[in-house]
Amino acid sequence: MSRQVKWSVGLLVLAAAIAYAMIALRPEPEEQEVVASVPLVETAEFVVENGPLQVLGNGTVQAREEVTLGAEVSGRITYVSPSFREGGMVREGEVLFRIDDSDYRNRVRSAQADVAAQEVVVLQAQEEMAIAARELQRFADREGARATSSTANARILAPAELDNGSGLTASNSAEPNILATREPQLRSAEAARDRALAQLADAELALSRTVVRAPFNGLVRSESVSVGTLVQPGQSLGSIVASNAFEVRVSLTEDEAGLIPTLFTASSGATLASVTMDYTDATWRWDAVVDRADAILDPETRTIDVFLRVANPMRGGVMVGAGEAGQVPPLLLGSFVDATITGAADKPYAAIPLDALREGDNVWLLAQGRLRIVPVHVIQRTDRIAYVAGEGLGQGGHVVTSSLRTPVEGMELRSENETGDDAGE
Repeated sequence: MSRQVKWSVGLLVLAAAIAYAMIALRPEPEEQEVVASVPLVETAEFVVENGPLQVLGNGTVQAREEVTLGAEVSGRITYVSPSFREGGMVREGEVLFRIDDSDYRNRVRSAQADVAAQEVVVLQAQEEMAIAARELQRFADREGARATSSTANARILAPAELDNGSGLTASNSAEPNILATREPQLRSAEAARDRALAQLADAELALSRTVVRAPFNGLVRSESVSVGTLVQPGQSLGSIVASNAFEVRVSLTEDEAGLIPTLFTASSGATLASVTMDYTDATWRWDAVVDRADAILDPETRTIDVFLRVANPMRGGVMVGAGEAGQVPPLLLGSFVDATITGAADKPYAAIPLDALREGDNVWLLAQGRLRIVPVHVIQRTDRIAYVAGEGLGQGGHVVTSSLRTPVEGMELRSENETGDDAGE
């Protein structure tokens, strides 16, 4: 056997010995108990309630009452109130602008002169009618005396002479001509006086229209008038929004509207509501009432428009939640607000985070460390909250808000918020 072969065999034996020694001297592996992996989930607590239910929505603040101001007579603007500017506040009865009234005052004086002249004509006609009445009375008295004398003479005449056509028996009691009484002339004079009085009233009305006043306390939305502007009847010069109340149009689905039992039957203001608006770093709330509901469905969205009335919106709201108070804002016209309307559900319900509502209107409950999949009926939902009802909700518990890859009824779950209470009991 060659020397090289001997070395190769020796190396192989040495390697086998080392491998055997390593295997023989290796430490025994430490045995550990296998722990099943239980998914960790996020949960939120919920409570099943009865009674009033807050119907949530949103809408835009709009004018409840708005008027467009315009000129009713022509002329040149001679005065404009400093308050009559876009964004300004005006008081009821405040003079907003004046139109040059020189021509209209002259028309009033001319109409007054016409009335005075016609009064004289009426007096003359009344006097002439009185004179005519006396003349006609004297004429009637003379005719009556003459008729009496003729009757006495007729008593001594022969019957044949009474029938000879002498006309002594002819009637002289015919009524006088109507024109002779001067009554038509008086009526004509009175009609002319009434026409003059009507023309005076028109002139005074036109004169009063040279001054335009605010019809109510309001906020000036727009204005387009200045001193020296020549205006014509019907020309729009600005618009004012009544500041005593604003309204918010809230679109609700039929199911949401059905939660307000007196929506179409109650009188205005019977259902309480509120609106909230974000301003700077705070949220502000104003009390409101349901004013009315539109009985016509929106053809595009198939929703019902509910109108909320907010009284005294310019006084500022009440701050809710956290934030710095700062300056108290009015309810800004045109702002987008959240609305809350007092409704009522006909069955127990729970408010849960919208993330907890699963596909197919199911919710996942964590009860005693295990998953329960419960079908629910969605009463209404918002961007953050869903109001649901269902027998499986029990009296409350914890609802799973995080996702699971393969949820199975009864699977074990764990959560830091889990209390071990059974939500179905």
